[in-house]
Amino acid sequence: MTIPPQSTRQKIPTGVWVLGFVSMLMDISSEMIHSLLPIFMVTALGTSVLVIGLIEGLAEATALIIKIFSGVISDYLGKRKCLAVIGYAMGALTKPLFAVATTTGLVMTARLLDRTGKGIRGAPRDALMADIVPAQIRGAAFGLRQSLDTVGAFLGPLLAVGLMLLWNNNFRAVFWVAVVPGSLAVALLFFGVHEPESPQTNKRSNPIKRENLKRLGVSYWWVVGIGAVFTLARFSEAFLVLRAQQGGIPVAFVPLVMVMMNIVYALSAYPFGKLSDHMSHKALLVLGLIFLIAADLVLAMSDHWSVVLAGVALWGVHMGMTQGLLATMVADTAPEDLRGTAYGFFNLVSGLAMLLASVLAGLLWDQLGPSFTFYTGAMFCIIALIGLGWQPIFKIVKK
Repeated sequence: MTIPPQSTRQKIPTGVWVLGFVSMLMDISSEMIHSLLPIFMVTALGTSVLVIGLIEGLAEATALIIKIFSGVISDYLGKRKCLAVIGYAMGALTKPLFAVATTTGLVMTARLLDRTGKGIRGAPRDALMADIVPAQIRGAAFGLRQSLDTVGAFLGPLLAVGLMLLWNNNFRAVFWVAVVPGSLAVALLFFGVHEPESPQTNKRSNPIKRENLKRLGVSYWWVVGIGAVFTLARFSEAFLVLRAQQGGIPVAFVPLVMVMMNIVYALSAYPFGKLSDHMSHKALLVLGLIFLIAADLVLAMSDHWSVVLAGVALWGVHMGMTQGLLATMVADTAPEDLRGTAYGFFNLVSGLAMLLASVLAGLLWDQLGPSFTFYTGAMFCIIALIGLGWQPIFKIVKK
C-alpha cells in the first residue's frame, strides 16, 4: 500500500528531524572549509593533486574505519547518543586548525582529526536513526535525514562563496566562521535528541564474538560488498572541485560546483528514499549506477563550466538515489542489537574502497589527465553493474 506523502511526513519521529538539522549544521561548517580546501592547498600551500588525493582518501577512510569501533561500542553499551555527541564535538573542535594551517602536514592532521570525529559519530547516529524509526517508513526517514544533511552541504559552499567575495579571497577568515555552525550542531544534538530505552534486559555480549557475527547473514554481507563497489566507482568529490577550476571558473565561485551537486542531492534524496520503501532496491541501485556513468562521461568530455555543472548535477542524482538506500538496506538486513556493528563493518569496507579510489584518481589525474580519471570511474561503474546482474541478492533484501 502506498503511503501518501503528507502521511509519511507526519509519521516520521521528531528525533529524525532533529538529527537531520544536526547533520545540516555540521555540514554547513564542514563544507565551508572542504569546498575551498583543495584550491587553498594548491594555490596557497603548493600541494600536488596526488597528495590531495592521498589526504582525501586517508581522511575519508579514517572516518569510515573508525565507525566500526564506535558501532561495536554502541551495541555493547546499548547507548548511541553519547558517542554521537563526542563525535560531533570533536568535529567542531578541529575546525580552527584549518584556519591556522600553514603547511600541508597541518591540513592533513586537521582533516584526519575532523574525520575521526565523523567516524565516532557515524555508526551510532545511523543505528540511533534505525532504533527511532518504524521499519515501514525507514527509507523515507533515512532519505529525509540525508536531504537535510545535504541542504547543509550546499548552504556551506554558498556561504563560502559570499564570504570569499566579501573578504577578497581570504580563505582563513572563512575557515574561522565555519566554527560557529559546528558548535551549534553539538548543542542541538545534546539538548534536542532523546534516546529510546533499549528493550534488552539481559547482559550484553561482545558484538564481534563469532556467534554474534554469524547473525549478520549473507544478505547483509552482500550489501556490504555492493556498498564497497559503489564507493570504488565514486572517488572523492574534491576532484569535482578541481575539474571546475580547470575550466577557468574564478576561485571565489568554484564552491558553486558543490552547491549544484548538493542542491540536486538534497532534492532527490527524500523522494528516492520514500520510493525505496515501495519498490525494488536493485532497480534503484542500477539506475544510480547509470547516472554515475553518465556523470563520469560528461565530466571526461570537457572542462567548460556548463559541461562540468551538467556532470556534477548527474553526480548529485546518483548520490540521492543510492546513499540513503544503502543505509536503509543495512538496517533491513542486520539484527536490531547489532545495528551499530553492522554499520561499522559496512563503513570499514567502504572506507578501504574510498582510500583506494581517491589515491588511484589522484595518480591518474597527475599522470594521464582528468579525462582518463573520469573514464576509469565509469569503467568501475560498469563492473558494478555486471556484479549486480550476477547476484540476485535483493530477493533476500527487498523484492
